[in-house]
This record gives sequence, C-alpha cells and structure tokens, in this order.
Amino acid sequence: MTRATRRSDTHAAGQPPRATERPANGDDHDDDATRRTVSAIWRIEGARIIAGVARMVRDLALAEELAQDALVSALEHWPRDTIPDNPGAWLMATAKNRALDHLRREKTLATKHAEIGRDLEAREALVVPDFVDALDAARADRIGDDLLRLVFTACHPVLPVAARTALTLRLVVGLTTEEIARAYLVPEPTIAQRIVRAKRTLSQANVGFDLPSGEALAERLAAVLEVVYLIFNEGYTATRGEHWMRPELANEATRLGRILSQLAPDEPEVHGLSALMELQGSRAAARVDATGRPILLAEQDRGRWDRLLIRRGLAALERAEALRGQRGPYTLQAAIAACHARASSAGETDWPRIAGLYDDLARVSPSPVVELNRAVAVSMAGGVDEALGIVERLADNPQMRGYHWLPSVRGDLLSRLGRHDEARAEFERAAAMARNLQEKALLAERAGAEARKADAGRR
Repeated sequence: MTRATRRSDTHAAGQPPRATERPANGDDHDDDATRRTVSAIWRIEGARIIAGVARMVRDLALAEELAQDALVSALEHWPRDTIPDNPGAWLMATAKNRALDHLRREKTLATKHAEIGRDLEAREALVVPDFVDALDAARADRIGDDLLRLVFTACHPVLPVAARTALTLRLVVGLTTEEIARAYLVPEPTIAQRIVRAKRTLSQANVGFDLPSGEALAERLAAVLEVVYLIFNEGYTATRGEHWMRPELANEATRLGRILSQLAPDEPEVHGLSALMELQGSRAAARVDATGRPILLAEQDRGRWDRLLIRRGLAALERAEALRGQRGPYTLQAAIAACHARASSAGETDWPRIAGLYDDLARVSPSPVVELNRAVAVSMAGGVDEALGIVERLADNPQMRGYHWLPSVRGDLLSRLGRHDEARAEFERAAAMARNLQEKALLAERAGAEARKADAGRR
C-alpha cells in the first residue's frame, strides 16, 4: 500500500536537471514545463528541505511553511530566469534563509521583551541556533541525518498512530491526501483533518526536532518502522503516475533501514525490515523493461538481480533470526523474500515453504492483504482451487473494495483454471481501479490476452 508521482527519467534516476535557458519570448508551454520540473524536484527534495529547516526552527509546521515559501519563490523566479544547475540546493538555501529571517525576527522581538523584564534564561533560549549545536551534532552523527529526525518527530507518541502515519506519508513521501486516503481506504477529508490536527498538536505540545533515546526511542520505533516500509513500498510500486517505481524513495528507505539497524542493534524487527528492503530492492533492475513496462516476478531475469543487496539482505535476516523472540511481520516477510532470492529460477522457488511462512504471518499480523498474498502462495504450491476460495471470501471484505490487486489475483487464478471469460472481466475491473499508468496498461494487456484465449476456446 503506497504509490505516487510523475517525473522524467532524469528525475527518476535522482539527478537534477541541468540549467535550461528560457527563450526570450517565453510562452505558456515553457512556463508549464518549468512548473512540472519544479513539481518533480519538490517530490524528490521536499522531505529533505523540510527536515533541514525543521532542525533550525524546531517546529515542524513552521518548517513546512518556510519550505513551501521557497517553492513559491522557485515558481516565481525560475520561469523568467533559469533553472539552477542544482535546484535542490537552491531550494534548500532559500528555505534556510527564510528560516534565518524568521529566527532573527523572533530574536529581535524577544530582546525587546527582555528589555522590559524577561530574565536571562529566557533570552538565552531565544538566541538564533546554529545549524546544530555540539550535543545535537554528536547525536546526529549517531543517528544519521535530518530525514530520520523528521520521521521520528512525525511519529511522536503525542499523536494517534493513524495521524503519525498520515503526517509522515505527507511530509516524507510527498503523497497527496487523496493518495494516502486510497492507501488506507478512508475518506480524503478524514486524512486531511488528521494531518492538520497532527501538525497543530505537535506545535501546541512544543515537540522539538530532537532525537529520541532509551525508552522514548523504543516507544516510537514500531511507528517509525511502519512508515519507513511505507516509504519503501511507494518507491517499489508507485501509487499513481507514469512510472512503476520511484527508485529514489526505495533507496532512501533502505538507507534509513541501515541507520536504524545501527541505532537499535538488539531489535530483531529492525534487522528484519532492513533485510526485507534489501532483498526486495535487489530485484529493481529486473522489474521493468527498457520502456518502463512492468515485468512480473515469474518473468524476471534473475541474472539482473543485485547479488550484493541479496547478500546484505540474507545477512540482516540471519541477525534478525538470531535474536530471541517470536519472528515478527518484517522478519517473516524477509524470510519469504529470501526464498525467492535463493531460487535460481522461478521454477525452483520453494512455494510450500512460502505458503507456510504466510500462514505464520497471518497469525502474527492478520490482514486481508496478507490473506491475498497467502492465496497466491497457496496457488503456486498447487492449490489453485483452495486459493480461489480464499480470494472469494476476501471479496466480501469492505477494506478490499478499492484494492485493484484483488481482482487481478482472482483473474490470474481463473485463467489458470481455464475460465478465461471470467478472468478477462476481472483483469478489466482491476485495470479500471488502478491509478498507476504502467499497472493499468499491464492489466489491460492481460485482459486482452484472456479475451483471445476465450475466443480460441470457442472456435
């Protein structure tokens, strides 16, 4: 559950566009192109900019406001000037300058108040901070960077769990309220209210941009793991847009997972999540063809899987399983991914073991999506009729009504049973529900293939 965006191949590779001169007689087409570029850059750099500013102002809502000011400034200046060689750095510098202006104003106001009676301690608290003080710098070295600070702040326990996730997906992943609402199958106004209330709550509770430790770290860790994996999923399969993957998000989530493994080395689920992202990420180069079309797991060239990431993932899984305690959902999913990674071909995959691991996962972390994936594993282990029964029961679950992979899986099972007309109808339904253009095209193509099989069977 995740997804989202639209940008050029240059942006997808994480590279900012080179400086582009606007023609002397610039027209609306050029302005539109610049706006699209700004939007794409913001998708890539927005979370880092908000995080960098939040470290200065210690206020998440204010940081977002100042970062948005920088974005507005880009929309005003770039169409008539040029797109900078490093647009992300331009936006960061502009946002931080806005932050410094704000802090200077606050300091001036505080000084005036101090002159009529504010004590020394209060005045010292309002001195404009450096980017990080000595203690903060030491902790930043230990934990990694501002982006992880942003995640921990958005996952503060003063917020309800649903609000933490929505706020993080909005600020860190850059999902729209509509996309978050679709992911959680709730109305869009509900998500919008959660995000607004979450920012207000953080401000009213005077929650700083600090790094937790000890019990405070443990208290937030589960929520942080959840949103890091959601970030990875959005990069692995985008919710909507022209591209099936957002590699920069998947890579960023994987990097955060490695940092968390160092931060909490005795937590098995931290290593389990890191293993899961490394193993799934190893398939990235084989998941699309030269045109960006998705390639399903069974059809992928496993020679293109990244062996280094597989080794890292298997090592992280070994660490997770060596720590005591019941295997959690991330470790179990990593064990499933390891079954695929160890198989040299799709035909050699240990599907009975995968089905057994999904049984364990369904007990530890029951959900309709887990059941759907379990149905796929059961079918691959030889129980197509049993799998179809699982899927049929899920069709009555209200949470699955907008989930396009349900009719997609049902279509695949019906096709394998030779019920091609029904399979075509399911793939068409899935295509109509999908928001990602590549997924939509793939599902429509499968519907067409089923139609041709049905026609051939009637001849």
